[in-house]
Amino acid sequence: MFESEFVPSVRFIAVAPRFVVPDVVKAAEYYRDVLGFEIVGFFQDPPVLALVSRDDVEIHFGKGEGPFETGSPRQQDELDAYIWVGEVDVLAQELKGRGARIVEGPVDREYGMREIVIQDMHGFRIAFGSHPGTE
Repeated sequence: MFESEFVPSVRFIAVAPRFVVPDVVKAAEYYRDVLGFEIVGFFQDPPVLALVSRDDVEIHFGKGEGPFETGSPRQQDELDAYIWVGEVDVLAQELKGRGARIVEGPVDREYGMREIVIQDMHGFRIAFGSHPGTE
């Protein structure tokens, strides 16, 4: 492993994945209606960027230009984002009731997390996980 003598002086606070989609309004509305996010805003007219948030998690949607194939450019079982949550089993019930497509879980992983994996309307796969015992 590469070791550096450089000592970081700035604390990283958060990260927001940006998913490229054909329609940022429909994507934001899906995340609001199905995954329980709040729409933070749309930018430009017609919108080319949308932001959604839930608690301290934010996701950005950028409008794709030209021919667009839905879903992310990755292998079928790879994740596009991982979100840590307090109670994954409670979230699983909430998302199931909202009509989310849960493709896996809840399941306990060998690395000490309990997870669900959802697939959104564009094929993006997001895992939600919590440490067992924090439920």
